[in-house]
Amino acid sequence: MNRQGGSKTRTDGVHQRLRGDILGGRLVPGQRLKFPELCERYDTSVGAAREALTRLAAEGLVKTQAHHGYMVTPLSHEDLADLTRARVEIESLVLRLSVLDGDMHWEAQAVAAHHLLERTPFFADGDHDHPSDAWAEAHATFHMALLAGCGNRRLHDTARALREEAELYRQWSVSFGQEPDRDLPGEHRALLEAAIARDPDLAAELLRDHIAHTAQLLISCAEDEPNSTLGGTA
Repeated sequence: MNRQGGSKTRTDGVHQRLRGDILGGRLVPGQRLKFPELCERYDTSVGAAREALTRLAAEGLVKTQAHHGYMVTPLSHEDLADLTRARVEIESLVLRLSVLDGDMHWEAQAVAAHHLLERTPFFADGDHDHPSDAWAEAHATFHMALLAGCGNRRLHDTARALREEAELYRQWSVSFGQEPDRDLPGEHRALLEAAIARDPDLAAELLRDHIAHTAQLLISCAEDEPNSTLGGTA
């Protein structure tokens, strides 16, 4: 029993470190993930590394290819178009249900998460190309706090998984958060206000626009040709 517990703890640790390195840009999209290198990098066993990669594949951050093993999920316009279409429909539905079903504790958690997001520096010292790890975590926490009031666990978990996949694109867009004509903090503030005002229609509409606006920007970080169907998400 203790041995199993220790193995799970080691796997959890490798999973979190691998996930952080992928979302933090230290492992790049399309990079092959070889077991000897992973074992040395994270001082772990092949078994723990394999289990961590299996979890990351389920989260959409890692892909498998026949005869090539595991790699960080490559970025593509086609994948982003599919991902955005799914997020627009599912996340807006989950937020609508969250606004309708959430209690006072849900409201308080959303307000607290927004307070933290507003006060977390967007950039880390010395890196003005990508959002800081702290801001990315606060951003994810805020959006998940908005969705947490939804009582349908299947829909909620699906929305969370889609958001995690989209994080890879956000981290690799050098323009995200720096657009001169966009008020990103204002978008987050408006989402919170609509949610706690218990206006499900407005909250869902704002979230759909928020997701689509970001997707139009993130397409610039993918290497393949733009997919014309993406324009339909705006």
